[in-house]
Amino acid sequence: MCGIIAICVCPKALPNHHIHGHVIGHTKQYTNGHTNGHTNGHSNGHSNGHANGWLNGHTNGAAINGHMNGDNIKPTLESYADETSRQKLASQLQAAVNVIQHRGPDGSGVWVSDDGRVGLGHCRLSINDLSPSGAQPLHSDDGTIHAVVNGEIYDHDRLRQVCASEHGYRFTGESDSELVIALYKIYGAPGFLEHLRGEYAFVLFDSREGSRRIIAGRDRFGIKPLVWTVHGNRVLFAAEAKAFLPMGWQPEWDVRAITDSGWMMDDRTVFKGVRKLMPGHWMEITEEEGVEIHKYWDAEYPDKTKPDPRSHEEMVLGVRERLVEAVRLRMRADVPIGIYLSGGIDSSTVAGIVTELARKEGVKIGSEQATRVACFSVEFPSESGYNESDIADRTAKWLGIEIFKRIIDEQRLADDFADAAYHCEHHHFDLNAVAKFALSTLPREHGIKVVLTGEGSDEHFAGYPYFPAEFLRERDGGLPDSILARDDELRERLQRSASDEMNAVWRSQGAAEYEGASEAPIMADARGNTMPESLLAWHPSNNLFQKWVQEQYGEDKWDMRETVLKGHSAEVRAKMREKWHPAHTAMYMWNKSTLINVILSCLGDRTEMAHSIEARTPFLDHHLAEYVNGLPPSTKLRYTPPEEDGKADDVDNFWWKAAGEALRTINEKAILREAARPYITDELYKRRKLPFLAPTRWTRDGPLHNMFKKLLTREAVENLGFVDYNVVENALDKAFCEKPHSASFRVLCYTGGWVSLSQRFGVKKATKEESGWV
Repeated sequence: MCGIIAICVCPKALPNHHIHGHVIGHTKQYTNGHTNGHTNGHSNGHSNGHANGWLNGHTNGAAINGHMNGDNIKPTLESYADETSRQKLASQLQAAVNVIQHRGPDGSGVWVSDDGRVGLGHCRLSINDLSPSGAQPLHSDDGTIHAVVNGEIYDHDRLRQVCASEHGYRFTGESDSELVIALYKIYGAPGFLEHLRGEYAFVLFDSREGSRRIIAGRDRFGIKPLVWTVHGNRVLFAAEAKAFLPMGWQPEWDVRAITDSGWMMDDRTVFKGVRKLMPGHWMEITEEEGVEIHKYWDAEYPDKTKPDPRSHEEMVLGVRERLVEAVRLRMRADVPIGIYLSGGIDSSTVAGIVTELARKEGVKIGSEQATRVACFSVEFPSESGYNESDIADRTAKWLGIEIFKRIIDEQRLADDFADAAYHCEHHHFDLNAVAKFALSTLPREHGIKVVLTGEGSDEHFAGYPYFPAEFLRERDGGLPDSILARDDELRERLQRSASDEMNAVWRSQGAAEYEGASEAPIMADARGNTMPESLLAWHPSNNLFQKWVQEQYGEDKWDMRETVLKGHSAEVRAKMREKWHPAHTAMYMWNKSTLINVILSCLGDRTEMAHSIEARTPFLDHHLAEYVNGLPPSTKLRYTPPEEDGKADDVDNFWWKAAGEALRTINEKAILREAARPYITDELYKRRKLPFLAPTRWTRDGPLHNMFKKLLTREAVENLGFVDYNVVENALDKAFCEKPHSASFRVLCYTGGWVSLSQRFGVKKATKEESGWV
């Protein structure tokens, strides 16, 4: 796990102020690395070119020939090859690496090509191969391919053996990252991507005559970040945009992406001209074709009308076997490994499997031969109603494992708020990211660099209360003998109630019903699916933004559901209309938005790596995910008649008080409960999900109120250029009054995040003219 940055020169690159739209450059789709197709997306701009890129910890870089201010700049090779130019680039790369050194404090390195057109930078968090041979940038056995890699490649012992014995590749060290170069040299692109299993982002430079190109790639789910931009005549890659600052990048707000939620729904970020390379995609940069973006993997779901012939027992066993294997692979490391343990079934299952493998099979827990596992947990104040640490205690006691807690009180949240925003690089509606930021200080105190987590389980086993309404929307033809498939009247009655119940739950937590619904033609592709509205429930209310922003949309143009749908290709929308069950459509939409940009970002990599902690996510092993995606929805969400409910868990907590019959009789993650049964307590087997949220009600003139008053001054908010200070001022009062208003507290979270970024990054004040609106 590391930080990377890269840069390259390209004759056809456009500067970042010309970058608009969701996909930049030519876009081609590859299914499992082979089938040519076409990916649709918004594309209001066209960018071909070699790219300068930074990636946290690793850096491939290259100067780029390109268009700048309308002029075609075509520097010669010699203009980069002199020693002064190469040293200047190396110095810039090292400065960029230093900015993200929290991602890799164990060492750093930079490399610049002889012609000065490509540069790579890397900072190292030593996990596998702690020797100097694991340092990066990496180079192929013949010295023609160079790369920086962020993340982990699993099953690497077997893959190394294949590369060495069957293809004669000569490895220089024991690092799993070297497999990216070896597999690329053997299979080429995109074929080598099929062999990569794990979480990763990389930039690779192939300098061989006749195949000279830059290749950048990102894992299937977006566990590891990779952003890119065009600056002047260079394309830059990085895991965190802050690494662009030493390269001369001057950040500006992408007001359109912030206000239409595009930063979360497509490849945009909150910064103008800075794009995410989307999960399951790879980029190719050549002088002949410029920048091309390809899809090599995507989620798939079964035909909703076709019965599944497998028995329930077979499907449970299939999940269990793949989950155990995913955990086993992630226990391999040259350093000790711990676990983030909450009060839920997901992380508890991981802890149970790790304990079982260690005790019964002697599997090493990282570098430690041990039968006791170190777990780490958050403890909120008991009076908040959000604390689950007592359940984590009981799980740890049952498993016989150690548990360490980080107490998250109001003062800690206030102290860490601005730092968490700086590392996350986007706003958030909650303080749970701040709590995760604080939790991630704990493993290092106990000598742990690597933790296993439960992220991804809710996404693939339908764990969120968004999903029941869509599950009930249509009959599940995959299991035609299930109760709800046979009883349309019951299913339809429950469906009518489910959406209302879910909205009541969200309103109790400060979310709002979506404001901008219209009759946009593209919404027909959703076939009534309410996931777009659910995703936008946490989007800032329209009135938070200044009048000039609202005028750009107008009364009939403020339907951000279009952003959600347009983020998906025509091919995917056709499957939503014709093939996938609505529950699977909802899961796909969630996984392409909130999973990537919240769960795996501010609740994942960004807050973990801020403290040099590598998190591994067994539930996002793509072999497991593909199997679970192929199961009928009724295996994930199961109807339990009230008379059969054992009432072991009365779900009478802050989350479920607003739930009625529909949500209470549809049990989430049903097949996971069965697959995990040998590894968890009876309590967890029966317990309903409680999402990881932070309290929103705090005392007036307490640490958080005082922090927000100090942070959100009129000057600071108005310097953003797009936020109405009067709304923020009103929220400061309503969020900390006698009857605190949760929605107002979330206004402070959004705006506080933007102000923190503005001050730490030096972001230019937004204006209508600078935003490109008329």
